[in-house]
Amino acid sequence: MSNHQKRLSAPNSWPIERKEETFTVKAGAGPHGESGVPLLIVLRDVLGYADSRKEARYALDHGSVLVNGKAVSDEARPVGMFDILAFDEREEYYRVFPGEGGRLSLTPIDEESAASRLGKVAGKTQVTGGDFQYTLHDGTTLVSEDGSYAGGDSLVVDNQTKEIVAHFPYEEGALVAAVAGTHAGEIGTVEEITVTAGSGDNAVTVTQESEDGEARTASDGDGDAVETGFETVEKYVVVIDENFTGDGGDEQ
Repeated sequence: MSNHQKRLSAPNSWPIERKEETFTVKAGAGPHGESGVPLLIVLRDVLGYADSRKEARYALDHGSVLVNGKAVSDEARPVGMFDILAFDEREEYYRVFPGEGGRLSLTPIDEESAASRLGKVAGKTQVTGGDFQYTLHDGTTLVSEDGSYAGGDSLVVDNQTKEIVAHFPYEEGALVAAVAGTHAGEIGTVEEITVTAGSGDNAVTVTQESEDGEARTASDGDGDAVETGFETVEKYVVVIDENFTGDGGDEQ
């Protein structure tokens, strides 16, 4: 099996130039499915910490790169939405976040924020003994005595203990980020959740605020001000904390 991926056919979430070369590294097995970006691309093409695959392997072999609190040695290991990258020797920390057009970007954060990560609840089952098992968006599974978390909610998980340290319910009034679709990278407040009968996706209407905290408005063409926002499908939004994207600086 080839270790290469054609750039033109790579997932849209990969932050790479499509026409510079024909091939790039292929993502290995791991979390995030097809959207997972190989760690090599992050180190070489996004951050510029390595000029080649050989240099990236050297850094990884020395345990200097952590993903969600764990040292990673495989340069093809996929990273994706809400993963935490830590470079302790550099004292640099990043959260993977969807940017404009759905391309994954890196948001600098501080060391304290890098101690935990956020995950969207994608599945919930009750296991033997009465505990509940939750499956997150990246395939991570957690077991908890608390059965109050629901699908679509967001959980903050400590990278070391794997304990749930915060819970953000998916409901009207929640702050969300669009992580896919036309509005990927946009943030707003859930105004309305529309349940679709049958097997169709539920819809969610999101309003957006200006910098002063007021509802953002635009002209409707008749000179009247109307609130701005967007509508998307439920699976494309993730509940976040109000300070989630403003921890440390500009995106990469």
